[in-house]
Amino acid sequence: MSASVHQVELFDSRDPRVLVEDAGGGVVYQRGLIDATAARQWFEKLRDEVPWQAQRRPMYDRIVDVPRLTAGFRLDSERLPQSLREAAAVLARRTGQPFNAVGLNYYRDGRDSVAPHGDKLHMLVPGHPVALISLGAIRRMTIRPKQPPRTPIHVDLEAGSLLLMSYDSQLHYEHGVPKTREAVGPRISLAFRVRPDVDRLP
Repeated sequence: MSASVHQVELFDSRDPRVLVEDAGGGVVYQRGLIDATAARQWFEKLRDEVPWQAQRRPMYDRIVDVPRLTAGFRLDSERLPQSLREAAAVLARRTGQPFNAVGLNYYRDGRDSVAPHGDKLHMLVPGHPVALISLGAIRRMTIRPKQPPRTPIHVDLEAGSLLLMSYDSQLHYEHGVPKTREAVGPRISLAFRVRPDVDRLP
């Protein structure tokens, strides 16, 4: 495996924090990319204005509800909410990456989650990272190597924070947001990607 893991404390004060190192830039967590006022306003507007979808998908021998609400936009869409335009502009200044699509997940409470996974490589342009902006309540993400020893990294994603994951990291690591019995409020994640032109979202 070409990547190496830095085990860090969940509340380490270093910022930005390198969680995983690899040739493509690794996995880096930065608090406070978005100020608290803007993060709160974006959360409220997206919660109320986005046409959220409740999906169902096959799992083993049955059809189950996806445990979160979802939405997606191309960044050149006329229907792109203003909050997402502003978020994309912040990311462009911060990363210099040509992001062209954003996927949204709405975690309504601790019962909503996303299973450990890596992004589907055929839906990404090679060499470009995935940028995840968090809004709303803090939720814990687990990042785990695909090969032994599968020592996990845990990071609490705060409102206004950025998690930047390299393309290479999708080859060697899985990431997910587990369910929790703790009382947590709603959270919205904005996952910005560079999609192939053939992958057109509405």
